[in-house]
Amino acid sequence: MSDKPFNGHRVLMLVTNYGVEQDELLVPVRRLRDDGADVTVAAVTPESVQTLVGDRDPGETVEPTTTLEALDPGAYQLLLIPGGTINADQLRLQPKALETIRAFATSGRPIAAICHGPWALVEADVLRGKTLTSYPSVRTDIRNAGAKDWIDEPVVSDSANGYTLVTSRTPKDLDDFLRAVSEVLVGS
Repeated sequence: MSDKPFNGHRVLMLVTNYGVEQDELLVPVRRLRDDGADVTVAAVTPESVQTLVGDRDPGETVEPTTTLEALDPGAYQLLLIPGGTINADQLRLQPKALETIRAFATSGRPIAAICHGPWALVEADVLRGKTLTSYPSVRTDIRNAGAKDWIDEPVVSDSANGYTLVTSRTPKDLDDFLRAVSEVLVGS
């Protein structure tokens, strides 16, 4: 067990209880845990998280590890925000989620977000001077939030302004996204 690359690394995932894109939550959780990471899924409430497939079809349900209000953001090395249109839109309305995002950015710890996940980063006002990607419909919001650039690539890593940000567009980019997340996590 001690030969796993992420033993001792703690990853925090922020979600709401309905609408997170199934693969953007479950694929990272499973792969990171398989590699030894301690992954915490923090949801708004302690009830089950209902994932969706393609923003419409019910997916698997997931039991959260903790709630947003109960978590200690300082206990983690990397923050990962999965997408899902409903999830991302509701997550950006959660003050504790925004506080957690800001805590990671200001402390220099890495943040990873996929698909619509960057909407929460827009609301937290942590994108100034960053180059990133996302689901295309979020592009204008990202630019209006002061990002340096939005580019249409499978994965974009940017270390400007004191913290590393890893972003991807859709579940189709998960392999590239998780490869970049792994590189950042190994370095943390």
